[in-house]
Amino acid sequence: MTKIRKYLEEHREEMIDVLSELVSVRSVQNDADGEYPFGKEPARALKIMLEKCSEAGFNVENVENYVGSADFNELEPSLAILTHLDVVPEGTGWSSDPYILKRSEGRLIGRGTCDDKGPAVSSLFALKAVRELAKPLKRGVRLIFGTNEENGSADLAYYRTKRKLPPMVFTPDGEYPVINAEKGMIRVYFSADFNDFSITSGKIINAVPEKCTASYERHIMFWCDGKSSHASTPEKGDNAITKFLDEYSGTYKNPLLCGLALLFPHGETDGKSCGLGFSDDISGKMTCVLSMLNTENGRLKGGIDIRFPLDRTLKEISGIICGSLENIGFGIDSCEGTEPHVTDENSEFVQSLLRVYERVTGDKGHCIAIGGGTYVHEIDGGVAFGAEFPNEGGNMHGADEFVTEENLIRNAEIMAEAIIELCG
Repeated sequence: MTKIRKYLEEHREEMIDVLSELVSVRSVQNDADGEYPFGKEPARALKIMLEKCSEAGFNVENVENYVGSADFNELEPSLAILTHLDVVPEGTGWSSDPYILKRSEGRLIGRGTCDDKGPAVSSLFALKAVRELAKPLKRGVRLIFGTNEENGSADLAYYRTKRKLPPMVFTPDGEYPVINAEKGMIRVYFSADFNDFSITSGKIINAVPEKCTASYERHIMFWCDGKSSHASTPEKGDNAITKFLDEYSGTYKNPLLCGLALLFPHGETDGKSCGLGFSDDISGKMTCVLSMLNTENGRLKGGIDIRFPLDRTLKEISGIICGSLENIGFGIDSCEGTEPHVTDENSEFVQSLLRVYERVTGDKGHCIAIGGGTYVHEIDGGVAFGAEFPNEGGNMHGADEFVTEENLIRNAEIMAEAIIELCG
């Protein structure tokens, strides 16, 4: 057992107590309220975290309740560890209160334990371990705590207008070993006049819908069941909208529904029929998901989630999908997105993180490309480093979200070793 690991084991209960206090705050985004840009509860979680950092002797700053930070020393930070304290709503299906931390068979269960309050606690205790056990650092380190990652990262965008980020940034808001490449993302909302009957399916644009109903004068005509999954991995789900279009659009011969059925054949997940279907050697196949289709006030409204490869551009993909929709009679209400993100896997920063991962875990380190976006998507040179281990999901965004006590400590150990490797 290393000195760092021993220190963290000795502070296990303290770590769990801090996590428990953070979990007790329902830090879901709410309407802006005076000095609280994302509501009072995300700001309350930030206040608690900064108090813990200040009590530990670190220099803290609260940037107008958008973002908080804690500096290791007086040196200009060369490394930032970026976590967030906001969470998604609790949803249903929990076996216990999601805002009371539950310890069960080595698991710490509660909203935010995995994403991303647990990693935030690990980052604090990593910094404490380095201060207690390592030689004085040659470079500065900053912990950054956001409050709006789950709803667009407006917190980080604002922070960057006020403060400069260090040259090295990693976020433990993804998975190990290192995520260095993220596909580009586009979200398209479209609509057209439609008065034939009512359709209800999909309320969240970044999820494959699991149900689709069609009704006439409040009487259900059709009901399609599917299986939900994240929009970045649609092959894991079964799209209820495309199933509905496949089974029933031909029956009613509505040109809008027939057009959508041709553009989005059931089972196709790469947008090939829309004129897309691109892939590259690093990020793999693109995804294109018709994830929302609802009638409202005489309009048929839809939403599409697209994740596209590193070798394509936002302008190119937007032009193709919008043109395909317009050709079948829809108008485009909005089309927004981000370009792909990639950091050189051969950079010293990435290679250092991989060395640390291998040293602590004994497993081979390698880089990963994903379809989802992490907290560093807009940060040049940024990567995701943890906090989930391969094949060890923590029910992120789901019921009974958890982190194991072992991984809470192991994440802190890895972060501490990374700080020493990069700034020692």
